Amino acid sequence: MLKDYRIPPLAGGKPERAVIFLHGVGDSGQGGLLSIGQMWQAALPRCEFLCPDAPFPFDMAPPDMDDGRQWFSLKSFAMPDMLAGAKTAAPLLDAYIDHVLATRGLAPKQLALVGFSQGTIMALYVAPRRTEAVAGIIGYSGLLVGGETLLAEKKSAPPALLVHGRMDEVVPYNMLELSERGLRMAGIPATSLTCPLTGHSIDDAGIAEGLKFLTKILA
Repeated sequence: MLKDYRIPPLAGGKPERAVIFLHGVGDSGQGGLLSIGQMWQAALPRCEFLCPDAPFPFDMAPPDMDDGRQWFSLKSFAMPDMLAGAKTAAPLLDAYIDHVLATRGLAPKQLALVGFSQGTIMALYVAPRRTEAVAGIIGYSGLLVGGETLLAEKKSAPPALLVHGRMDEVVPYNMLELSERGLRMAGIPATSLTCPLTGHSIDDAGIAEGLKFLTKILA
C-alpha cells in the first residue's frame, strides 16, 4: 500500500468526505501539494485530505535529492511511453483509492482526486476506468493520456476541472484544450480555467476555482 500523509477533518471525528492529492514527478506526499488542503479545510470541515507517495523513486533525481518519487519515468515524453507508465501505476493507485474508501466507510461519490502535473495524468487515466464514479477530478498543469481509447475503456464519467497556466514551461499550454476535448469526446463532463500569467504551478485563482468545484461535487 502506498505510504501517505494526511490532514484530518477540521471538525474532528470520522471523515465524511475525502480528497486525495496526487503529486508530480520528483515530489512526494509530504511536499507542498498537501498544503492546499489546509487552505480548503474551512470550507470542507468534515473532509480528510490525503497525499500518497508515488510508488517509484524519482529516476532523474540529482545527487542531493533522495526522497523524490514518481508515478512513472519521464525520461521520455512520448505519448506511448507515458501511457505505458500510467497503465503500470494505475493498479497501485486503484488499490490505494479502494483502501481509503474501505477504511473510512465512504462511497466513491464522497471522494475526489486532485492531481498536479504527472498526478493529473494519473487522475485522468484512473478515475474514468473505475466502475463506480468518484465525485470528480481536478487536474492542475497536466494532460490526458490514452484519450484515443477512453470512450471504449471508460466505466464511469466523473466531472473534471482542468486548470493550466498559459506560461507553463513544462507541460505546454495547448495540452489544456486537447485534454478537455478528449474528455468531452469520451462523454466526460469537463470544464477548464486558464491562468494567464502562471507557469508550471498553481496560483491563487486555480486554488479558488478548485475549492469552488470541490464544494459543489462533494456537497
